[in-house]
Amino acid sequence: MSPLLAAAVGGRGLVDPNEPVFFADDEALLRGAAAFETVRIRGGVPVLLDGHVDRLVGSAVSLRLPAPEGAADLARVAAAAAAVDEGVVRLFYTGRTLVATVSPLPPGLDALRTRGITVVTSRSIASGLLTGVKATSYAANLAAVAEAERQGADDALFLTTDGTVLELTMANIWWRNGDVLSTPSLSTGVLPGVTRSAVMRVATELGYRVQEGEYPLASVLAADEAFTSSAVREVLPIVAIDGHELPRGEAARRVQAALEALR
Repeated sequence: MSPLLAAAVGGRGLVDPNEPVFFADDEALLRGAAAFETVRIRGGVPVLLDGHVDRLVGSAVSLRLPAPEGAADLARVAAAAAAVDEGVVRLFYTGRTLVATVSPLPPGLDALRTRGITVVTSRSIASGLLTGVKATSYAANLAAVAEAERQGADDALFLTTDGTVLELTMANIWWRNGDVLSTPSLSTGVLPGVTRSAVMRVATELGYRVQEGEYPLASVLAADEAFTSSAVREVLPIVAIDGHELPRGEAARRVQAALEALR
């Protein structure tokens, strides 16, 4: 998914996406300690942008980087200059450089939503020191995806060593029993997803009761349905976990439709 356009601060403005924009000796980039955000573009507008920028600032502080300035304006300029109706704007911040890139949506997203995804469980090795931080150090997550694909699944669901449900490699998880939607609490160390917060809001408006807590895997396996939430893919139904089939339900469809109305 090659970038269509890149924009950078520091007087450079719009640049060719093939032109280097980071410094080769930037420690934050070299050591995976740069902060980033991925924002869905819908109708030419970055969706839930303020929430993503707030999290970018929080991640920068946790990584001991100076607070980024102008991130929201840069994202809007990049999205407008790319002139795409549907796409993705990514913000990268190293403390020395702030860059926004615009790319197409991942191919086959609608088909993936229609068929649903399968996942396998994986024990989390997170230390807790980066709880709530969205940094570029995603090696463990990518390794978990690769292992899931080797097993014929689409993604991995992280569990703690004692079996408590956490999140997928790049998405939060939800499941429904009746009119109750459950999701792991932030106290478990899951990423405070911007789309996660939006799902809470729209689900309540749709009449669901939302609850957070610490849950064993058995709670998800016994649910009426389960789905993921993330900025780009938004809602994806989960149809199997470790080979255990899960039913499809109405909540995933209704929440997805509500998210598509947000700007």
